[in-house]
Amino acid sequence: MQLTLLVPELVWPEPGDRQTLDAVRCPALTTLLARGHLARRPPQSLEATLADAFGLPPGAPYGAYRLLGEARRPETADASACWLCADPVHLRFHQERIILADGSRLEIATAEAEALAAELNRWFGDVGTFHVASAERWYLRLADAARLEDFDVPPLSAVAGRRVERLLPETARTGWLRRLLNEAQMVMHGHAVNAGRNADGRPPINSLWLWGAGALPAAAPGTAPFDSVWSTHPLALGLARAHRLPAHPPAAGLADLRAAGDAGERPLVLLDDLLGPVHYEDGDAYAAALAALETRWFAPARAALASGRLRRLRILATTAYALLDWQGGRLDPWRFWQRPQPLAALAERLAREA
Repeated sequence: MQLTLLVPELVWPEPGDRQTLDAVRCPALTTLLARGHLARRPPQSLEATLADAFGLPPGAPYGAYRLLGEARRPETADASACWLCADPVHLRFHQERIILADGSRLEIATAEAEALAAELNRWFGDVGTFHVASAERWYLRLADAARLEDFDVPPLSAVAGRRVERLLPETARTGWLRRLLNEAQMVMHGHAVNAGRNADGRPPINSLWLWGAGALPAAAPGTAPFDSVWSTHPLALGLARAHRLPAHPPAAGLADLRAAGDAGERPLVLLDDLLGPVHYEDGDAYAAALAALETRWFAPARAALASGRLRRLRILATTAYALLDWQGGRLDPWRFWQRPQPLAALAERLAREA
């Protein structure tokens, strides 16, 4: 088996945070990293890394692919339509900066999402149609895709929990989209859903993050480098569906993956347990999630490489400093002269070299 593990935010981004980094104990992971072969590329989002892994060019239509992977898709989700992710967010000012919280932090009820989307459709039906695939993931189907140019917005995963400089591109040709967003914010601000959330002490859903615009390519994608995909992330599932690959929820660990009958010889496993803790600076949750990954995946992978039950292991990790790509084979665990270092040392090196 040639296993690919995609682990977003593997390395805690604050090397000076010794309380978090010193709490991390992951000898199998640090051994795999020390004895594997590392390639380092400029930092990029989880979505861009997934697209790269499937051989898609920059600017892939993340929204259309993500919608393809949704369990709940609108009947109008045809291949020729132009879709944007229109995800509900909360914006707040903090020290003269705008901080964004995504839907995972807002506890949005499905009824709230559908009520807000229905109101947006009442106001903006000439622009397109809003659809709710889940309480946290909304989409906008544009009525006129030709109007969408110069659209360069990072995925939500790149800004969640962080300050944002701008919500949409500052170009003349996207002025209509900025006006739409401003008006949508006013509609959402005055809606009964947000009045209720304010009364309950919950943050209002006061804006949308519009990103990932485009339509699915007319031609089928090329041959995928994987036999199966293991994830609950809808973009990963959509890419699997577009390439006609079997897709499954993540296995509990490497042993369960190997026991699955249709994992194939080249499975891709997305382990996004660290994403939320890093985005929202929860060091305790990060340490706990990494400890679980060590037990369920990294320690078994190290043992399987050493025994030859695993031929190749690739660990792709998005971090604040770089996209890191480790690859190792059966003989790598025996490279004893490559001494493992704590993740704190790796974080310090990455920050220094950024």
